[in-house]
Amino acid sequence: MGVFSAMNIGCDGLKVHGMRLDITSKNIANLDTPNYVRKIPLVVSTDRSSFISVMNQMKESTFGAGTLPYSTGSVAMAGVVEDPTLGDKIYKPGHPDADENGYIRASNVDPLVEITDAIMAQRAYEASLAIITLSKAMADRAATIGS
Repeated sequence: MGVFSAMNIGCDGLKVHGMRLDITSKNIANLDTPNYVRKIPLVVSTDRSSFISVMNQMKESTFGAGTLPYSTGSVAMAGVVEDPTLGDKIYKPGHPDADENGYIRASNVDPLVEITDAIMAQRAYEASLAIITLSKAMADRAATIGS
């Protein structure tokens, strides 16, 4: 894996986890919005190798030489889905969104879940930034070897 491949993986992570933070912040902002349905980001791995192929590659390689297979994948945003759980019913007969019985559906956003998701996305974002920083430092060191 080259330095630029590592930087690309870090950049993909910054994009994806930045979008996760955006979606989580929108969920928190709509905590008290009636009929709002929580959005869940779908993050997937773009690694093309399967576990079996990695194990076969390890079996065939010589461990004495220190050659181990590495993953060349990254992460990507596969989309956003809505949380299927229903919010509580609240009786507000004068509300414009009320049904024929006078009930509105509260948002199904749980603030504790959203804060936890935001912390996890923030840490993943910071890890992706660290990958880019370390890759840049390695490239700088490699450029000064010949000087």
